[in-house]
Amino acid sequence: MNFNEKLLAAARKNKSWLCVGLDPVPQSMPPVDLDTFSRSIIENTADLVCAYKPNLAFYEALGIDGLRVLEKTLKHIPGDIPVIGDAKRADIGHTAEAYARALFEVWGFDAATVNPYFGQDSLEPFFAYEEKGTFILCKTSNPGSGDFQDVLCQKAQGEAVHLWELVALKTGQWNVKGNLGLVVGATYPEQLKRVRGLCPEMPILIPGVGTQGGDLELAVSYGSDMSGEKAIVNMSRGIIYASKGKDFAAAARNAAMRWRENINGVITTLHPPSG
Repeated sequence: MNFNEKLLAAARKNKSWLCVGLDPVPQSMPPVDLDTFSRSIIENTADLVCAYKPNLAFYEALGIDGLRVLEKTLKHIPGDIPVIGDAKRADIGHTAEAYARALFEVWGFDAATVNPYFGQDSLEPFFAYEEKGTFILCKTSNPGSGDFQDVLCQKAQGEAVHLWELVALKTGQWNVKGNLGLVVGATYPEQLKRVRGLCPEMPILIPGVGTQGGDLELAVSYGSDMSGEKAIVNMSRGIIYASKGKDFAAAARNAAMRWRENINGVITTLHPPSG
């Protein structure tokens, strides 16, 4: 089973296009150890999600102990739920090969996020893992994303397009193995709509809903495909830090249930059940 097949199977089984981001910050957590925290969050949300997305930066920031916790965390995630390693890696060819090997073979992620700034040859080592997913940063959710991503570029035909549009167009050309996706922030709904139009069948990972202020209805409406699928709505802090008390796991579950219901409500409006 490749990444797309695993993603669709999990989403349909759990009736969910919610992805829970695992971003451990000790200061924001209840007074439990990190492994207990992660395990409890996963155990209480595993039937409500289409994927999990550990952000490697938060584990790396905790040193070797954080990496050990990441190893344990990955073992807590049920095998039928895909795991996206949020690493945003990029480098020249032989270094990119090491990054891809680390993420896909050593850590065993089902998919990873990558940065396209180095160009196609830096991403080919990720593409080579046909059964794995590669999500390319396209239009990110942060306020400063426009510093570079909104710059106008000349295509070969002379038409001017924004850099984020060029990334989407290039990704469509590179997707010969059907294992690529894009990252587009919910904070830029019109750009998300445009990217979905350019890449109608790719999965799109959508951060920025919730704490960052992205509109959920627009994110799902503009990000989903013609079947109301493949818009992976990521939510991190709004779920895993729903409570700092002893009820943190139950609070995370309740928050995940609300977000899943809200996402499904939008999908149902867009695609009413037949009959």
